[in-house]
Amino acid sequence: MFEEIRTKRLTLRALENRDAQRIFEYRSSHDVYRFQSWGTDSAHVIESYVVNSAAGEPGTPGPWYQIGITQSPTELIGDCAFRILESEPRQAEIGIALAPDFQKRGYATEALQALLDYLFVKLEKHRVLGSVDPSNLSSIKPLQRVGMREEAHFIKSLWFKGEWVDDVIFAILAREWNSSNTRAAPGKPTTLIF
Repeated sequence: MFEEIRTKRLTLRALENRDAQRIFEYRSSHDVYRFQSWGTDSAHVIESYVVNSAAGEPGTPGPWYQIGITQSPTELIGDCAFRILESEPRQAEIGIALAPDFQKRGYATEALQALLDYLFVKLEKHRVLGSVDPSNLSSIKPLQRVGMREEAHFIKSLWFKGEWVDDVIFAILAREWNSSNTRAAPGKPTTLIF
C-alpha cells in the first residue's frame, strides 16, 4: 500500500474511487488527453482502473501504480504514476498529468521531486526514466527541472492514437539524484511518510 508523501504545497496519496470523476474531467481536456494513453473512456472505467491499481503493491515489477496529487486531502489536481520495469527491476518509469488550471505553477516539479525521492530512497532504484512526446513541453520542463537529462530522441518510433510519433527519453541515476542540488530546491518534500 502506498503511504502518502507531503511536500510544501502538495500531498501525494493513493487514489480512491471518489477520484474517478475528477480524473475523467481533467484527462478529457484536449491539452491533457492528447499526450495520455488512458483516462478518457468514462469515470466508471477509471474507477475500475483505480481499484486495480490500489490493490497492487507499489514496487512490484510490471503494472503502473497511479498516485493522486492533491492540494488538500480532497482537492485532486492531477496524478502521477510509476512502474518498475519487469526487464530490470532496479529501474522505474514515471509519468504525470495535471489538470490544466494547475499547470505552470511548479506543482509538476514539486510532485516529481517527491516521487523521485520515494523511488530512490524508499524503493532504492538505480535509474528512473520518463518517456514523453517532444511537443509536450508541459511535461518536458518539469523533467528537466528535477535534473533528468535527455538520453534519446526516437523518430516516429511509437504507434500512438493512430499515428507514428516521436518519443523522447529522459532519465536520472540514483547517484546523480543523491548528489544534485535538485533535492535542496524549493518544493523538496518536507515529510515523507512511508
